[in-house]
Amino acid sequence: MSLLSRLAERSPRETPPSALEAAAPFLDRDPAEVAAAADMAGLAVGFVALLAAVVVWQPALVLVAGGLGYGAVAAVRGGAVAAANARRSRALGAAPELVGRAVLQTRVVSTAEGAAAFAAETEGRLGDRLADHVRRARGTPRSGLGSFAAAWREAFPALHRALTLVDAAAGAPAEERDRALDRAMAAILDGTRDRAADAADAVRGPATALYAFGVLLPLALIGVLPAAGAAGIEATLPAVVALYDLALPAVLLCASGWLLANRPVAFPPSPVDRDHPDVPDRRWPPVAAGLAVAAVGWVGAGAVLPAWTRPVAAAGAGPGVALVVRYRPVVAVRRRADRLDDALSDALYLVGRRVADGIAVERAVADAADELDGVAGEVFEAAARRQSQLRIDVEAAFDGEYGALDAVPSGRARGAARLLGTATREGPPAGRALVETADHLDDLRRVEREARRDLAQVTSTLGNTAAFFGPLVGGATVALADAVGTAGALEGGAPETAGLGLAVGAYVLLLAVLLTALSTGLARGLDRATVGYRTGAALLAAAATYLVAFRATTMVAGGL
Repeated sequence: MSLLSRLAERSPRETPPSALEAAAPFLDRDPAEVAAAADMAGLAVGFVALLAAVVVWQPALVLVAGGLGYGAVAAVRGGAVAAANARRSRALGAAPELVGRAVLQTRVVSTAEGAAAFAAETEGRLGDRLADHVRRARGTPRSGLGSFAAAWREAFPALHRALTLVDAAAGAPAEERDRALDRAMAAILDGTRDRAADAADAVRGPATALYAFGVLLPLALIGVLPAAGAAGIEATLPAVVALYDLALPAVLLCASGWLLANRPVAFPPSPVDRDHPDVPDRRWPPVAAGLAVAAVGWVGAGAVLPAWTRPVAAAGAGPGVALVVRYRPVVAVRRRADRLDDALSDALYLVGRRVADGIAVERAVADAADELDGVAGEVFEAAARRQSQLRIDVEAAFDGEYGALDAVPSGRARGAARLLGTATREGPPAGRALVETADHLDDLRRVEREARRDLAQVTSTLGNTAAFFGPLVGGATVALADAVGTAGALEGGAPETAGLGLAVGAYVLLLAVLLTALSTGLARGLDRATVGYRTGAALLAAAATYLVAFRATTMVAGGL
């Protein structure tokens, strides 16, 4: 039994779930259970704080105890809602692909049941939800598309309208079907594009404020520390540590979580399983590499820089290398999948044109392989070779056991493989559907690129600050503090420059982690491999920039 369930069992009252009900589809728990657990957590925290107030006999702390209890309730409820909203944004990012699969299947075989079943294979929570509706509709005259669309009428009207059109198109005359399906794709693409643009507008203001008051202003204050002593302002080392290494990171963490949780739509990358042939299953190499590089950084920094730089070098280089080594294979696999997705529309167009001219799908796939370059050419060539050698059908050659897509985890490519298999049975009429599929895939990729481009200014600023600008200012500041002899105003360090250097070094490394995770999450969603890889690279860059800036500024200041 989880901690949340245990807290809920001990709650003394029935608690209305309120806002939790709206997030119920993505909570993975009963909203009433989360609400009861929040109440119990608040009571537990408030009781402990009240007990502490009685022990130290500070009546004023009684009010603090009440505030802490209420804060615990808000934290549990808010955390649950934030997590649900983050899952919801990732799910809605898959909406265009889900509708696209339904449209494409309907173009080839015009049955609502087939469209619903094919669309339910979309990876992620949205596909799982549709699969539930499809299962409940079995044995009834319904397909599941209508009930699933109705469930999203309020939350995402574009998804409701698109799927309603697909459901209607399946039973429409041939001359009306294509028009309805085109309108369905236009509805979901326009809706997603508008939602992504609204998301960018909604995020840009808070993200800019976060950058200004949570990053830029604190960095500017670090820059005036060398002059603080000369101005008679006492900046104690404990105060610097409390502000820069505790308070500011906590504020940035909370604000980043709010931004990510309230983003209306995110486009998650393709999942890569641990059993993928190109992903090592051993965990010790990244750890060993991180420890080795941390040791080298400790020794190397101490050889050319003051002794206090050793922990900064080791803390940045060790975890940075470990994260890069751990997640680089996954990122490499995803890059191959992205390159295949980019070329998939051209591949389907080439196959579709040949099929429409009466050429068999098997032959069309082999011919397309000769005209495609890169990953797409390799995949289609491998599929054609498996067809001829193993005498298997097109779909199995792509997505069967040891198929051509075995090492390229692309959901869109697997969907295209199924359509090619269907086209084998339908013959030349399916060629036009494959050509239109290519156009829809281009539209999907265009919407995703536009969404990321809308956020590019914010995410690039955050990323560059995390890896370079913040460490550069921090390293130069510590060097100036040492050069002008005002580090003596920082009490509590022995020597004082070492304390300031470690405090600022910890701050820039925390910035590297938090800002990189935020910028990556805004652009790609909170995917563990992508965030881990980019965070590792940012840690390496931040540690190196900080130490190089300290050394260079020391040399320049010493020569003046």
